[in-house]
Amino acid sequence: MLRTVQATRYVTPLREGGSLPAIVEADDLGLYVVKFRGAGQGAKALVAEVVAGRIGQALGLAVPELVVVQVPAALGRNEPDPEIQDLLAASIGLNAGLDFLPGAFAFAAPVDSALDPALAADIVWFDAYVSNVDRTPRNPNLLLWHRKLWLIDHGAALYLHHSWTEPLEVAAARFAAIKDHILLPISGSIVEADARLHERVTREVIRDIVAGLPDLWLDGQPPFVTPSEHRAAYEAYLWRRLELRAGFVEEAEHARRVRHAG
Repeated sequence: MLRTVQATRYVTPLREGGSLPAIVEADDLGLYVVKFRGAGQGAKALVAEVVAGRIGQALGLAVPELVVVQVPAALGRNEPDPEIQDLLAASIGLNAGLDFLPGAFAFAAPVDSALDPALAADIVWFDAYVSNVDRTPRNPNLLLWHRKLWLIDHGAALYLHHSWTEPLEVAAARFAAIKDHILLPISGSIVEADARLHERVTREVIRDIVAGLPDLWLDGQPPFVTPSEHRAAYEAYLWRRLELRAGFVEEAEHARRVRHAG
């Protein structure tokens, strides 16, 4: 289960993010990049952040620690910006946080093409599995910190949950958007990445991840009546997508070969 921390100080907004995330200090004296439930993308972006991020961690990829951040009503009282005041007021309660990596800088392939091709392939496989459309040259969401590549910002993953239309059919999607992945030009074999990774995501791992989602992020989210039904849908979709992974593996490998040939 995720740790829960109490937000104690709003430090600064990160205005390059469309949902206006912020660096927030918590009662454990840590700094976190907080994604707010009251932002335009709503709670589903927080669910995607946590589910995809924890899957990445289970695969052995470097994802900053994820926490649940309790935002009290008092947090925004001294903020002069009315936009921030409104955002914090709409986000009282539980929000999603990622450990802040001070001094990290953005990865920019092909400048940083010394990256291990096997690691690049693992990241491509992961993003294809969770349907992450947001790892492109325009918006890599990769940071270099302490000589290690870190994966951040997975709120755009799991796009099916914005409609939940035929989820077990969508699970078979080949995910053509993988052709735009920033790491494809330096990636090793996606087929070999699949062989390395797929057994790390067990049914128990998926169940544990979705069990850690706060009820507040799921309650009242159509088409499900209860958070338990919502969790069961995520579990069923993620497991079915893993069972049908041959499609997205083939699609990613084809895209890789095309990029390398070009």
